Amino acid sequence: MQIIKDREIVEDNWTHLDDDADLVAGNITVSLARWQERHETLVKHEGELGLRLSGDDPLEEVVPDLIHFSLIVLVFPAFTDGRCYSFARLLRERYSFNAEIRAQGDVLHDQLFYMSQCGINSFELANPNRIDKALTAFDDFSESYQATVLRPEPLYRRR
Repeated sequence: MQIIKDREIVEDNWTHLDDDADLVAGNITVSLARWQERHETLVKHEGELGLRLSGDDPLEEVVPDLIHFSLIVLVFPAFTDGRCYSFARLLRERYSFNAEIRAQGDVLHDQLFYMSQCGINSFELANPNRIDKALTAFDDFSESYQATVLRPEPLYRRR
């Protein structure tokens, strides 16, 4: 499967494990529930480890464990659910998480620019057949008025 990472189309080298699936070799992501139940085993996993979070998950409980993760996957169940935008911004600005943050689920072209401004740098699209066209979304706007993760100064200070 292909994803967008850092504004380029790349092959996804991560496996998203269900809670009852056996561990596999390579880079894996697990749910918060699985991490909480089996973190002693998961930290010994050979390969990189990622965590999947939904807007219902308590982000604050994960903060002490961020050092273990090379990827945080923010699951957007519907395009109307914006809670993970806040998670991305908090991860970048408050908790200094510098590794990959990925949007997964109902991720639409019109959201990509705004998601990137919040600190999300990789994307699993709802319709992977439109991945080439999706790259243009990052250039939909030349400026943003407000401060963002990518441009911390608001427009009035940049003038």
